[in-house]
Amino acid sequence: MTFSSLGDTGIQVSRLCLGTMTFGEQNTEQEAHQQLDRAVEAGINFIDAAEMYPVPPKAETQGLTERYIGSWLKARGNRSDLVVASKVAGPNRDMTHLRGGPRLNKAQITQALDASLQRLGTDYLDLYQLHWPERSANFFGKLGFTPDQDEEAISLHETLEALKTLVDAGKIRAIGLSNETAWGTMKCLELAKEHGLPRVASVQNPYNLLNRSYEVGLAEVSYRENVGLLAYSPLAFGVLSGKYLDGKRPEGARLTLFERFQRYASPLAAEAAAAYVGVAREHGLDPAQMALAYVNTRPFLTSNIIGATTLEQLDSNIASESLELSDEVIDAIENIHRRFPNPCP
Repeated sequence: MTFSSLGDTGIQVSRLCLGTMTFGEQNTEQEAHQQLDRAVEAGINFIDAAEMYPVPPKAETQGLTERYIGSWLKARGNRSDLVVASKVAGPNRDMTHLRGGPRLNKAQITQALDASLQRLGTDYLDLYQLHWPERSANFFGKLGFTPDQDEEAISLHETLEALKTLVDAGKIRAIGLSNETAWGTMKCLELAKEHGLPRVASVQNPYNLLNRSYEVGLAEVSYRENVGLLAYSPLAFGVLSGKYLDGKRPEGARLTLFERFQRYASPLAAEAAAAYVGVAREHGLDPAQMALAYVNTRPFLTSNIIGATTLEQLDSNIASESLELSDEVIDAIENIHRRFPNPCP
């Protein structure tokens, strides 16, 4: 397993990170523990969660993901060997079950972190991330930016000051962003330098063969500022595995269970995915492993967040870390990208 530094923190994280948003919805506590065991056996030391998990977010299941990780950490006694990350939710009208509606101010961030620590059964997080911005911006699939003239967003400065208090208290080792833009990332870096605030170590955004929009502005920021990408949805909700081709909807699969997940479900996405799967099969590769291996090659990547609902899927995903793609395969992938540039931003 390859390791790299999480920004400027000196914290070493595995090239693959175990994503856990299925724990408590598609995976039971026992299955969650099995996945965690298998990941650690394979050399993964990085675990990513969020206060709102599992997904889809619901009041009755909120927090189960962290509780399952917490019960595993208690049973295994290996907390100090791991890099545990979680996230605080930003504003969302459909999530009033979180503090009456989450905001990124000091009181709410402190409350959210303390609740996450309690569920996880630990007194610190290695990485604490802002799940999405307080302000209106072009994230969650928005390519264009439309300013909100009536916006009353909490400033990034105020949010970073709140996080500084928690870093100083020893509850957080490093901070990160998620679903963020190039402007937001650079603004956070500027504020940190000017005001002695914590420097962001990473940006957790979507990145996969169907959505390479991160490359447009953020890739250079990641590379030059040492704020690497934590790539989420590297398989585009499983679409790049080929299991949904020709209109198939496998029993128990995410897009079968939850109609709300439409980001990677368009006809253009299906056409592009079929082309990528075709390249993999032509070269004798597993389509999912090829898609993950491509993400692993990116120079702006810190860690690739894999997720699975079965141990078989997890084993296959882990195997991608040692897969080297030939120049011929890379060229074929780039040719498809030119035909289908970011069909699922």
